[in-house]
Amino acid sequence: MSTEVLSRIQFALTVTFHFLFPPMTIGLGMVLIVIQTLRVWTGKPLYLDMARFWTRVFGLIFAMGVATGIPLQFQFGTNWARYARFVGDIFGSPLAIEGIYAFFLEAGFLALLLFGWNRIGPRMHLFSTCMVALGAHFSAVWILVANSWMQTPAGYHLVREVKVDSGGKEFPMSVDLGTEAFTIREVPLPADYVVRSEDVPHVRAVVDNFSEAILNPSTLDRLTHTILACWITGAFLVVAVSAWWLLRGRHVESARASLKIGLVVATIACLLQMKSADSTARGVAQLQPTQLAAFEGLGASRKEAPMGVVGVVGWKRDAEGEIVGVEENAIRIPGLLSILVSGDILHPVQASETEVKGLADLPSDEFLRRRHPGASDAELAKLRPQYWPNVPVVFQTYHLMIGIGTALVGIVLLACVLWWSGKLFSANSRFLRLFLWLLVLTPVLAEIATLAGWYTAEMGRQPWIVYEVLRTTDAASAVVKPSQVLSSIIMFCVVYLLLGSLLFSLLFRMFRKGPTSEAAEAKLPETWQPLSLKSGRQTEGTP
Repeated sequence: MSTEVLSRIQFALTVTFHFLFPPMTIGLGMVLIVIQTLRVWTGKPLYLDMARFWTRVFGLIFAMGVATGIPLQFQFGTNWARYARFVGDIFGSPLAIEGIYAFFLEAGFLALLLFGWNRIGPRMHLFSTCMVALGAHFSAVWILVANSWMQTPAGYHLVREVKVDSGGKEFPMSVDLGTEAFTIREVPLPADYVVRSEDVPHVRAVVDNFSEAILNPSTLDRLTHTILACWITGAFLVVAVSAWWLLRGRHVESARASLKIGLVVATIACLLQMKSADSTARGVAQLQPTQLAAFEGLGASRKEAPMGVVGVVGWKRDAEGEIVGVEENAIRIPGLLSILVSGDILHPVQASETEVKGLADLPSDEFLRRRHPGASDAELAKLRPQYWPNVPVVFQTYHLMIGIGTALVGIVLLACVLWWSGKLFSANSRFLRLFLWLLVLTPVLAEIATLAGWYTAEMGRQPWIVYEVLRTTDAASAVVKPSQVLSSIIMFCVVYLLLGSLLFSLLFRMFRKGPTSEAAEAKLPETWQPLSLKSGRQTEGTP
């Protein structure tokens, strides 16, 4: 395999393992705010014990998220050096802001949150919880700003490096001027300039409007959609552990309280996510129609376009084995895709007349002619599939995300009905026990849906690393060898397997132990005590 393919596999591996943790910490941050608020408001020891327990869980997952997130940024320099140079002027600012402001805000107040139980008051502890949650959200904001720019770049222009001799004449960087003295200057390129492979070493993107860059057309939709997914994941983690305690008949009082709080957060987030998903999908239809056509496996443009529910989409090939279209065998709802794209659900008959572009017309002939001047219509038709993502894969990941997301909405609403009827917290009947076991599985489902959505967005952007500007093939490092990337993939697999096993073991031990009262934790275990305490030379509480 090529360096590019192996580098993509490595980044997919590392980002997948890392992305298991931020959604849980962001969602747990919201749950902790609710618990800490109830602690301050009611003064009940129950909420103090719950806050202490879930803060320890938060701290452990946060540490794992930090440890697994660091390699991602280094990979921009090692595996994707050309990309790092091309977008450095744009990508650098959000990543620096995320590190300087969001991470340090989160990490600084996390110290008070973890170690300030007997040193600061409840209100200050609540404030620390809010700051940690805010820092976690800020971190997501700036990462998603950078990632959204890759999907819908804005607020930039391209510049090219040229050699300038003593007479002011400009030469391409490839020209050898011999012993003649020259300087290097960057000259702006036209807005419609097409970046080619040979341009990459000497062309880059430069910010000309920072506000437009960070608030690019997809930022708000993608940010809202991702943050709500994080709330859902963290809330369902609390729901799952609480349901497990109820099934085992342990920590019943804490389980009931935690389950109620988790369900409230999960229900709100799930209902908001339905609106966010609709807005995000319509944004994709307007800004990245090729992606939407790939997500739905839509071959031809049509009105009353159906929306897929489940099925299989494959490539259609000619006699020479070249891709010429897609073949699908799927269950679809007639006209629903056109209605959702139009946004006019109150008038479905008129909305169903909205035309949705298919892959046969995407990208447009105008787009292709700019990149392949002089090509005939027949040649453009053969070139068009080169600009499609992997349709069979993104069709499955997209519908997996939708299917699980819809199921989670149904699960949380059924849980609320059972709560309202007073039956949720009883594990007497077979149905209720099965439903509680289903709740135990919900964080796994939420993680799968979140990762499926992330895969859909990233693979749906292909073959572009910066949408319709820079191809992924041109972004990989030129000097890195496939064997080097392969060895690092093996190393990451081993390390992440060990880290994952350790994390699962520690979390399972914490969940099995459950919340403990403040009195039980007032005295440190002997193995944690300073030597002076063990020998009796110092009394507890003295400096």
